[in-house]
Amino acid sequence: MKNKNSLGSVLCNIISASKWMFLLTVIIISGAIITALFPPLVLERIVNRLTVQQYIPLYLALTYFGLLVLSGLLEAGQNVMITVFGQKVTHGLRSKMCAKLHRLPAAFFIQHEPGKITSRIVNDVDVVDSLFTNGIISMFADAFKVLSILAIIFYKSTGLGVLMLLVTPMLFVMTRIFQKRMLKAQLQNRIAVSKVNNHVPETIRNIRMIRALFRQKYMEEKYDDYIEESYRATDKSNLYDSIYSPIVIFISSCVIAVMMICAAASGQVQQFFGITVGTAVAIIAYVSKVFEPLESIGMEIQNIQSAVAGVKRINEFLQEPEREETDKSITGKMFIQCTKPCISFDHVGFRYDNENALFIDLCFTVERGESVTLVGRTGAGKSTIFRLLLGLYNPDEGRVLVNGVDAAKIPDSKKRRLFGYVEQSFHSISGTVADQITLFDPSISQKQVEDAARLVGLHESILELEDGYDTPMGKAAFSQGQLGLLSIARAIAASPEILLLDEITANLDSDTERRILKALDRACQGRTVLSISHRLHEHIHNQRLLQIGS
Repeated sequence: MKNKNSLGSVLCNIISASKWMFLLTVIIISGAIITALFPPLVLERIVNRLTVQQYIPLYLALTYFGLLVLSGLLEAGQNVMITVFGQKVTHGLRSKMCAKLHRLPAAFFIQHEPGKITSRIVNDVDVVDSLFTNGIISMFADAFKVLSILAIIFYKSTGLGVLMLLVTPMLFVMTRIFQKRMLKAQLQNRIAVSKVNNHVPETIRNIRMIRALFRQKYMEEKYDDYIEESYRATDKSNLYDSIYSPIVIFISSCVIAVMMICAAASGQVQQFFGITVGTAVAIIAYVSKVFEPLESIGMEIQNIQSAVAGVKRINEFLQEPEREETDKSITGKMFIQCTKPCISFDHVGFRYDNENALFIDLCFTVERGESVTLVGRTGAGKSTIFRLLLGLYNPDEGRVLVNGVDAAKIPDSKKRRLFGYVEQSFHSISGTVADQITLFDPSISQKQVEDAARLVGLHESILELEDGYDTPMGKAAFSQGQLGLLSIARAIAASPEILLLDEITANLDSDTERRILKALDRACQGRTVLSISHRLHEHIHNQRLLQIGS
């Protein structure tokens, strides 16, 4: 059974959704190939009439020029449609991959670096785009163009057709050799340029150390080496590029000369190669048309080969295991009416790998309205408890329950009304100050935003900004303490039942810490609080300490 998340399945869905565009692209490509074959045939008739001094009808001349125009328009249309179709595929594939991101478990983002994930969505999809715009579709179009030209030459002259069959593979091999060497030189140049681009900021970043240890000369020599490496690669690429065209022109001229000599020969050779003057003109035009698609086919094969690795990486990404489906039948009323403990870890076992267990038979409960602080050594698993509670991870054994419901089954749409999470550092987003609190959640009203800011003591400071809550975050220039308060406002804006605090006073000076803790005292009122902190227990009343790890 075909995997619905495979690249092939995704592409089939995209093509199916854009079937009319795909059909139009095929029609235009077919039209471009066919119409490109006719102008030389019309020219043949014109020249044959001229050689016998016959009158050339106006319609014949208009047909020739009309076909040239139509061929050019269809060629341009082909390029446009291939590009548009490629963009459609790129957009659909990126949308599918971004949707996949939301369904991946948190463990995926720990095991894979953000840069590599981004590379799959950006660089690898661009490669697939080139697979369509300068790869498979273009290669088939060029291949049919070459085959069609060879078929017509065969029809006009069997001998010339055989000659072209012998020459065409040699031309293609020569083209591929030149292309591979040019691409190798261009790759060497890109590597050298990347060394230069890395060397300059590295020098600037370490300029004090370089001067203190008198290594300026060494850095200058390394820079010169990289530049020289780039120049050599560029010169080599330019050399191949400059000699390729003259060689192709020379070979083309030789082929045409041999054709004409054989066609003018007598006896059986003349019968085998014999053609009229008009046919000779048409065949010369066809021969010149063979070289361009041959050169393009070589590059298209190179693009397809380069795209294979990208296609494989995208396939691997799309087939990554997804997190378990949430239970959409869960409603907010179920939490309100629940009489069970607010938080319950029931014989939980969890490990990040197959060898080392982080938790074995972890059991504890937190009642509604209770404040509990998790304490323990670094690496004991305090932050992991939060991740299990938020449903980011699934326990290997046991259950993590929130108001009697499996934490991993709670829908994302319900979580913000259930959990308020204050992290160690504030992560801003592009948008206004109000957007930092709402996170673009339309269900959070302006009143809720202002109430949250007022509760943490940030409302007046925001009003003093140029545009108040509508001030772009980049212009707000908040202090470290104000960012901490903004983080608390973000957590409580949706009036969550449970507040999770992750060492938010770490690395703060005493005055800033005092201000943050006062805001927390107000924010924690009437809520169940689970915190990770070395000193928070001194400031929250009626709390319970829970030792994690040995």
